[in-house]
Amino acid sequence: MTQTLTKSEATSGRIIAAARTLFVARNYADVTTDMIARTAEVTKGGLYHHFPSKERLYLSMMLDDLERKRLLFEKATTSPGSCRDRLSRLTRDFLELPREDRELTRLVRRDINTFSGEERDLLVRAYQRALPEQVETIIDEGIKNGELAPGDARILSWSFVALVEVVIGEYADHVYGSTQARLGHVVDLFFDGAGTPPTGGTL
Repeated sequence: MTQTLTKSEATSGRIIAAARTLFVARNYADVTTDMIARTAEVTKGGLYHHFPSKERLYLSMMLDDLERKRLLFEKATTSPGSCRDRLSRLTRDFLELPREDRELTRLVRRDINTFSGEERDLLVRAYQRALPEQVETIIDEGIKNGELAPGDARILSWSFVALVEVVIGEYADHVYGSTQARLGHVVDLFFDGAGTPPTGGTL
């Protein structure tokens, strides 16, 4: 059954959607509440009614997005299959997200120094739970099952995430184009190394 949003929920959703687009396109400091209000077609007072500051709006936007990604990636983490199968599924799930959703994930590192104290901790923790920790769980089990050579699962998870981030930029769009090609590059490079002919992500 479709749930009808209240007027307040619809307005809040428009504000979040406007903020997402602006924060992806511009540096945090360059986005103003005036810009967000105009893009969302609400008054500045209406924006502050829902979000008392730009900082709270940004945090609400990011924490909600990262929680949705955590739930999505958790499906791959808990799915059956080999380490390679599960990392492939998680990566595919990420690469198949709309471009703006993928770019939002990168904002944490770009903007993290803007925040301090509890706000910074909340962002870092939400990001870790959404992505690196999910990858770490799969890799740790892969090591224990003999699918990967012994190593530090946390460092390997950071390495894997870095490989994924390389293939979502504009240059990678030009080189790879398709999700399958990007996925193949990441999975092959992580499991087989650059000296092995690519398999396209398949065994």
